[in-house]
Amino acid sequence: MAVQTYSGSCHCGNVRFEADIDLAEGSGKCNCSICSKTRNWSVSVKPEGFRLLSDEQATTDYQFNTQSVHWPFCRTCGVRAYGHGDIPEVGGKFVSISVACLDDVTPEQKAALAVRYADGGNNNWWNEPSDAEKQYL
Repeated sequence: MAVQTYSGSCHCGNVRFEADIDLAEGSGKCNCSICSKTRNWSVSVKPEGFRLLSDEQATTDYQFNTQSVHWPFCRTCGVRAYGHGDIPEVGGKFVSISVACLDDVTPEQKAALAVRYADGGNNNWWNEPSDAEKQYL
């Protein structure tokens, strides 16, 4: 598969974006405190592969801990469609896009996505958490 442009949005549609994604690169789930509590399932792209189509004022930002990642969420419906940050351990600057917020990815495409698990909860990004923990992500 090759890079393709996909559209995405929050629940109410006030936050809309486009992203150039190669779904063959797979997706990820992490066990850090925010990803595990929000059951984040995402694909990552470099910032130049992401375009916010709506007014940035439709979101409000959330950061925690090291404040290395911004988690904007819709001011109206509360859905977090994407995040962005800079974590050297995972390759530097990135935009993390919620797979659930990709509007034109079919259920079959989502089911076929490879998933890589990361132990972000222990700042051990290059290793996976235990199998028991993965089942809850």
